Amino acid sequence: MRINLSSVFVDDQDKALRFYTDVLGFVKKEEIPMGPYRWLTVVSPEDPDGTELVLEPDAHPAVKPYQTALVADGIPATSFAVDDVHAEFARMRALGVRFTQEPADMGPVITAVLDDTCGNLIQIAQRK
Repeated sequence: MRINLSSVFVDDQDKALRFYTDVLGFVKKEEIPMGPYRWLTVVSPEDPDGTELVLEPDAHPAVKPYQTALVADGIPATSFAVDDVHAEFARMRALGVRFTQEPADMGPVITAVLDDTCGNLIQIAQRK
């Protein structure tokens, strides 16, 4: 058994696609119309056949309270592995990304937390 999909709820699929590709560096894998929304996924360019991240519309009534509570408590919706948190932090900050946690040593990892502009906090993490 392996993970093939994971989701983040987003308030605007077009805005999310731009952020997740232009800023985070993922590439679009699937875009299938499904009524007013799309089945929209991105993948790592380093692993195009790997786990897909679904940019899931936040239309379900349970999503907004869930997202709001996570953000209020500073809890990331998910975490992405990077080779160098400090370099990614500097690169993304130069692009105007807002971080809620600057790079921090957390024992076996270094982490930082950013606002994805679509309703989520996202952690980036580097194993030491």
